[in-house]
Amino acid sequence: MKLITSTAIAAALIVALPACERQPAAGGNEAAATEAAGDLSALNGTWKTDIATLKFEQKPDEFALKDGTYSCASCIPPLTTPADGAFHPVADRPYYDSMSVKAVDDKTVEIHRKKGDTEVSTVTMTVSDDGNTLTNKFHDATTPNNPVDGTGTEKRVGAAPAGAHAISGQWQPDQIPEYSESALSNTYKIEGNKVTSTLNGQTYTAEIDGPEVAVGNDIAKTMVKVTREGSNGLRETFSRDGKVVFEGVTVPSADGKSVTFTGTDPRDGSKITYTANKVG
Repeated sequence: MKLITSTAIAAALIVALPACERQPAAGGNEAAATEAAGDLSALNGTWKTDIATLKFEQKPDEFALKDGTYSCASCIPPLTTPADGAFHPVADRPYYDSMSVKAVDDKTVEIHRKKGDTEVSTVTMTVSDDGNTLTNKFHDATTPNNPVDGTGTEKRVGAAPAGAHAISGQWQPDQIPEYSESALSNTYKIEGNKVTSTLNGQTYTAEIDGPEVAVGNDIAKTMVKVTREGSNGLRETFSRDGKVVFEGVTVPSADGKSVTFTGTDPRDGSKITYTANKVG
């Protein structure tokens, strides 16, 4: 399931165009930039995600566990690893570099991930008795000192291959009934032509239309560039190794009491939307 969590700074996930080096503006140009940024003042404050409003648009997640091997065809990039309960190296994963997969019983699988010697996340995948619902109970510790716990559900849309474990097949993300309260609130602070964003221990300060900057406290070394979206919205473009991994657009409501967030992953076209309400 593609979750908007602190690992992706709404990254992974959670989370570019080449940075555009910009010369300091002088005189009236600087004043104009500050005035334009002032239109974003409605974003100032703390916004709490209403998880009941989450909507997913994406191709189904696709897993398979058969003959001692686990694979995830929908992962970016796809992965395959032994399912023997031991940790094995995996390549091209920004938040972990090894993982273990173990079938607990015929309906349950446990996955553990490490970066170096540190365990950074766990997921317990459980299939319902009728085989049509997959529940993922997760613990995400990829942001140091700010772990996130939660539960997500998916609906089966593709059958498991013959002889495969019950988690196998295609699954469509459905709901996130549980999620750590501390990770649901994002704070924006607009000062002149600069935007500061803080989410569950990760933060950045970037100049509107300026160069991309590093996201603080992000072990994947994600970068972000901010630009305006329409008259009062903000676009955040997240990248790693020069490639865009996530784009988020936040637009305040007319009464300023809520914002609408739309996030897309250009690598596979997946999309998530939700509403967040002002709480501070």
